[in-house]
Amino acid sequence: MTSAQEYHTASVLSNGKVLVTGGQNANSAILSSAELHDPSTSTWTTTGSMTTAREYHTASLLSNGKVLVAGGSGTISYLNSAELYDPLTNTWTTTGYMINTRYYHTASILSTGKVLVAGGVGSGFLKNTELYDPLTSTWTATSNMNNGREYHTASVLSTGKILVTGGFDNNIGIFNSAELY
Repeated sequence: MTSAQEYHTASVLSNGKVLVTGGQNANSAILSSAELHDPSTSTWTTTGSMTTAREYHTASLLSNGKVLVAGGSGTISYLNSAELYDPLTNTWTTTGYMINTRYYHTASILSTGKVLVAGGVGSGFLKNTELYDPLTSTWTATSNMNNGREYHTASVLSTGKILVTGGFDNNIGIFNSAELY
């Protein structure tokens, strides 16, 4: 990569390139940078910067080929902002705000093309979830999980349901529970 970083995301695009976004560098600065790796040439190129510097965010490859980058922790506080990377135009655009600030959350692509964002930390350990609709670029609240949790996983099942497993909450500790959306 052009710079050392951690707490970033990496997304394989439909053209085979890998988009690396945000994170933190060796000086603990939170990054807005983004770059592409082309495995066919083993080269790295920059895509221009995201609108917002962020770490501990999610990056989801949408069915239209764009990448939704959402939430995370910024230079001042936790984030509820979201932005899209378009590999066809190599540009970044903002796409509204999640209802809640959050980091250490999950983002799962549903069979409808919507993105389910679940849990994380914001104003405490979050059990709320929300949906991003790429057709309307809107965020809406959906049902809550039973427990607020961070560091959990969310797996898309063949039935279309999302299985949320494990995680952590300061009041409870490490979870062995699972929930279905």
